[in-house]
Amino acid sequence: MLLCWQAACSTGLLSTRLVASPAQILGTGWGLVQDGTLSTNMGVSLLRAFAGLSLALVTGISLALISGLSRLGENIVDAPLQIFRTLPVLALVPLFILWFGIGETPKILLVALGSTFPIYLNLHKGIRSIDPKLLEMTRTLRLSRSQTIREVILPGALPDLLVGVRFAVGISWLMLVVAEQVNADSGIGHMMMDAQDFLRTDIIFVGLAIYGLLGLISDQCVRILEHRALVWRPLHIQQTGS
Repeated sequence: MLLCWQAACSTGLLSTRLVASPAQILGTGWGLVQDGTLSTNMGVSLLRAFAGLSLALVTGISLALISGLSRLGENIVDAPLQIFRTLPVLALVPLFILWFGIGETPKILLVALGSTFPIYLNLHKGIRSIDPKLLEMTRTLRLSRSQTIREVILPGALPDLLVGVRFAVGISWLMLVVAEQVNADSGIGHMMMDAQDFLRTDIIFVGLAIYGLLGLISDQCVRILEHRALVWRPLHIQQTGS
């Protein structure tokens, strides 16, 4: 496909003004690496994604615990979150700029907002799916509430939490694309917006490739974490044994 793409651009079937050729994209990418533009913008984007995802983890886990461990907590937390979840995030961008300015805060909060929901939903489902017999056993053993959460509920809900984290990581990159195209002066999204102004489709393709690569690497990191954290599960033991 790359050869056909390159041939179409070289023979003029595809206008390189609208679609840069693979060779042009590679050359541009190498140039951005050499002059430090790519590493600088990638570092800024990684920091924003990491900060937003960390905030989403804390918020999503806290809300899921409140909602999943008591009926009163679910009544207070779940309905407002479901309302927020259905709101189009792009429609919130003007409000975020008004409330938090045009600095780093609205960008990080947008990433956090989008990433919180999958963590909350999956962990809430995991908590509610805990076997009632296990909870009955904790009462028989007279475990305290904190011991029950730490020793039974969180380990039991961990597989669902990690599924939520995988979704959240993917969504964090999507939200970062949106956040960095609004009043940003650095980051991969800002680099792509600048390229749009100068019709540099080669730089836009480099930015898209970087986003895709970062998404793939982060997903693989979560899968490795999942593989190690769930080593106690019977399914994992069977796979390892076979």
